[in-house]
Amino acid sequence: MQIQEPQLQGQDTGMQCEDDRTGIGVETLKRAFLDNLFYVQGKFPALATKHDYYMALAYTVRDRLLQRWVNTAALYTQQGSRTVAYLSAEFLMGPHLGNNLINLGIYNQVQQAMTELKLDLKELLAKEEEPGLGNGGLGRLAACYLDSLASLEIPTLGYGIRYEFGIFDQLIRNGWQVEKTDKWLRYGNPWEIARPEWAVSVKFGGRTEAHKNAQGRYQVRWIPHKVVLGIPYDTPILGYKVNTANTLRLWKAEAPESFDFEAFNRGNYYGAVDQKVTSENLTKVLYPNDETYEGKQLRLEQQYFFVSCALQDMLRIMIRQKLPLEQFHEKFAVQLNDTHPAIAVAELMRLLLDEHEMGWEPAWEITQKTFGYTNHTLLPEALEKWSLKLFSSLLPRHLEIIYEINWRFLEQVRHKFGTDEGRIGRLSLIDENDGKFVRMAHLACVGSHKINGVAALHSELLQKTTLLDFYEFFPEKFTNVTNGVTPRRWIVLSNPKLTNLITSCIGDNWIKHLEDVQRIETYAEDPGFQQEWQQIKRENKVNVAEILLDRTGVKVDPDSLFDIQVKRIHQYKRQHLNILHAITLYNQIKQNPGIDVTPRTLIFAGKAAPGYYIAKLIIKLINSVAEVVNKDPDIGDRLKVVFLPDYNVKNSQPIYPAADLSEQISTAGKEASGTGNMKFAMNGALTIGTLDGANIEIRNAVGAENFFLFGLTTEDVGALRLTGYRPWEYYKENPQLKQAIDQIASGYFSHGDRSLFKPLVDLLLDKDPFMLMADYQPYIDCQQQVSQTYRDRDRWLQMSILNTARMGKFSSDRAIREYCQQIWKVQSVPVQLAAEKTGDGWFGTVTSDQLSVTSDQ
Repeated sequence: MQIQEPQLQGQDTGMQCEDDRTGIGVETLKRAFLDNLFYVQGKFPALATKHDYYMALAYTVRDRLLQRWVNTAALYTQQGSRTVAYLSAEFLMGPHLGNNLINLGIYNQVQQAMTELKLDLKELLAKEEEPGLGNGGLGRLAACYLDSLASLEIPTLGYGIRYEFGIFDQLIRNGWQVEKTDKWLRYGNPWEIARPEWAVSVKFGGRTEAHKNAQGRYQVRWIPHKVVLGIPYDTPILGYKVNTANTLRLWKAEAPESFDFEAFNRGNYYGAVDQKVTSENLTKVLYPNDETYEGKQLRLEQQYFFVSCALQDMLRIMIRQKLPLEQFHEKFAVQLNDTHPAIAVAELMRLLLDEHEMGWEPAWEITQKTFGYTNHTLLPEALEKWSLKLFSSLLPRHLEIIYEINWRFLEQVRHKFGTDEGRIGRLSLIDENDGKFVRMAHLACVGSHKINGVAALHSELLQKTTLLDFYEFFPEKFTNVTNGVTPRRWIVLSNPKLTNLITSCIGDNWIKHLEDVQRIETYAEDPGFQQEWQQIKRENKVNVAEILLDRTGVKVDPDSLFDIQVKRIHQYKRQHLNILHAITLYNQIKQNPGIDVTPRTLIFAGKAAPGYYIAKLIIKLINSVAEVVNKDPDIGDRLKVVFLPDYNVKNSQPIYPAADLSEQISTAGKEASGTGNMKFAMNGALTIGTLDGANIEIRNAVGAENFFLFGLTTEDVGALRLTGYRPWEYYKENPQLKQAIDQIASGYFSHGDRSLFKPLVDLLLDKDPFMLMADYQPYIDCQQQVSQTYRDRDRWLQMSILNTARMGKFSSDRAIREYCQQIWKVQSVPVQLAAEKTGDGWFGTVTSDQLSVTSDQ
């Protein structure tokens, strides 16, 4: 793979005077690689494994990040730069090595260096463990935003949890999802640096005591039941074609004392390490199953833990930089990525009130000016609530503060709207229905100065439905920032051949300014360009075909239409609508074996939450249908169905470039935005979709004629619910649909087992909460239009090129610029490298007397 790369500022690509820690010449890289293999890995080539080689290369690349990282931190410290603090329970970063090679501009040099050392860079990239610190779109969005923040030179700290075990590895056994522990840290993580000197203490449980301080002011002392240490681990996040390297700071839980000698000497060997085990359980697993009380408690503990660590860390930085705490909101713009970090509102108040003895009014003003809240869902069940019993036992001081916030807020509500008890109940931070709960989305809304949705439709529906009362109370808080994805990972790294084709025509500025990619529109009808475009797409499809054969044993035809749906498995995303289409196609061929159909390969991937039975049953159905279809000699290569296991960032990178058709078929009004829809279209896939989430804006951007639209609108869904939705009638009146449902129910796809899919069939015929049956026929009709269009090669290629050309809006760079302008009010801080070598090594602009403060951020 060769990528056309510009050079970074301050770099000298020549061989002379290159330092082995920072140089980027091929010979320098080879020397540095072998040094790291020997001195860090303790291996020489005869004994080294492929993983040793990967680690040596990772350390070689990290060395080149450190110069930028230290200089960036030094500059931020010197200037006291206003900083974005991005709080997220998930950061689905994906493998670091390839992305850092792209952003450093040294992919080709490293590839050549490895080739000369008789190593395959592609094999070394494959050795990197996926850091599975996220579940899906929420965590991947956070990762794209960190990339863009660094690329736009915005001072940033990402704060989250260093989960020891990330999202589970997915195996498929007998068609069922099986969860396997994700031991991503088993061989170490070369990209992180532990910072135990910045550990903070986090309290849990216990009780509060009120008293008056020396000035006679009312104060509250929190006496906790237990204390846990938070240890920060820092990872540099380098921007593209700049010298800015921001920090992702993830927190690990440890016990203040990890070994009890007294217990050990009494023979209580388990008790000697009990505190260590209990404390470290806090950051063991991403999203523990919260069906049980203990699971809910652990999840709330996790959320409070990382939020408290982050805010204490920000206060440490304020004090270190000698900034008055009254300027906290001027120093930090803190973004809450969904409701998981919403407890930060109460925690900042606690820290200012109790730890720093600030009055309520100034503390509340600082708090509201500090936070922005991004809402990612319209589903009421996804808006977190915690029972008062759990909350009070774990965070007694915070509950007191929330009561006070709520009392003051509801007084304002009464002043504006009068004694409308219904509205007051709906706005209250405490849910009085079905037991009492703390509403975290309400806390985030009241405690933030801005609230944003993540697509135009989503933001509109938030204001009209989910957060209507809040919108009516303070409409000035609400805004929209449509999501985006980084073109560095999702085009440049994932699709190098397409990258080179685009760059050869319009230059490389589009990588940093994706709106420039529109210039390839002039080539959309050019036969030579179309031919190259088609060849690249086919090569990408061949690659995925090889992956599918290797991992599933299913052989697919790369010349067939690659129809792909990859995302979290959930009923509202409607993978089961897609599989009904597969059954319909199968039946059409079986009933007329000589029928002329467009050959199609349906590719699915995604994980179901371990406790989500219906989602896991959908995975089983996909695999059961695949088993029948793929083995039927009447079908041949005209139809294949494949489920690719263990969907994650690493495994998704080859998939997006290979797609002909992108399935974005959620029930209208249920998908907040989606980002997979953007990645597919950027790589030239055409979309079949509903008017949901960002689909609407994508369709507007690429043109209605280049988008396959079907299905109910949000208004249609609402009207149908009001008049009474009867899925059974769609089943009775549609022979194709009835046949497909009956086959599933009869055991046709389950070796005669009629009970296996009964829960799914009963749900569809009785309730069908996501209106699959109503959208079935429009979907089938639209898919027929897809098949016909695919046969017109020139038309399809033109549509594909125009999809890529018109996706400039959906770069995460654009989204971050909007956040900076609308919400954070933060400016870029360019970092320059003087590249001055001192006796202590390469520190660029950093002088010896600055070294003590360079890493404050």
